[in-house]
Amino acid sequence: MHARMDALKTAPFDLGSGEDACLLLHGFTGSPWEIRPLGEALAARGLFVRAIQLPGHCTTPEALLDVTHEDWTRAASEALLSLRGHRRVFVAGLSMGALLSLLLAASHPAHVHGLALMAPAIHFTGAHMWLLKRLRRHGLLERFKPWILKESTDLSDPAALAEAPILPAFPSARLQDLWSLQDLALAALARVRCPTLVAMSQQDHVVDPAGGRLVAEGLTAAPKVRLLSMATGYHIMPRDVEAPRLLAEIGDFFDGVRQEDDAHAAAAAQAL
Repeated sequence: MHARMDALKTAPFDLGSGEDACLLLHGFTGSPWEIRPLGEALAARGLFVRAIQLPGHCTTPEALLDVTHEDWTRAASEALLSLRGHRRVFVAGLSMGALLSLLLAASHPAHVHGLALMAPAIHFTGAHMWLLKRLRRHGLLERFKPWILKESTDLSDPAALAEAPILPAFPSARLQDLWSLQDLALAALARVRCPTLVAMSQQDHVVDPAGGRLVAEGLTAAPKVRLLSMATGYHIMPRDVEAPRLLAEIGDFFDGVRQEDDAHAAAAAQAL
């Protein structure tokens, strides 16, 4: 039996208040801790913010044995629909959470008014993931490597790294679900119809930064797409060294969408 994650650090949260809301989605084996700085920044701008725990996360590695990507997608959809009472709803996701965010926007276009995709996990880096995918193709992944050990997380800031809650291992079977989400998210890109900001770190050791450009170029139906490239910091962008810039950029982007919507509504009211 593996050790449990810190329940206080990894707890879901609601922050702030306001007519507009934002749903935050964390990454694979991650937790709401990763994205709490963004939640606090958006709440300070007058949004109600909700961050959920994805099924199987934030407890023990064994909890991930009994879930699939369908459970994560369902939980994200339910959280989005729980915010229907708000005037506008934005969604921001990190890594796998960014893939889920894309699926929400494509499946619920009337309910998602803007996206922030941080380090979307479209393509992974490194020979290790390449080898694991080869084992999967030959049906050998779970037989020869049932568990993937995880000793750290991808943060350049030593203070944040020392504080980070880390799931010590995860079942290799869940990589199948990650790869399935990648395929689904790529197929959904052309169906996203809301303004979208895509943020990548050029020093990310988990996902290929080129994937951000691929995502941005695939958002052909989105009315506005902004691609933000960070020169420093690693994968857990909201907690790393360029977090202040990232949080400001996302806040400004969402504020811009809100202001444009308000201007259009005022113009429509005057035309009546």
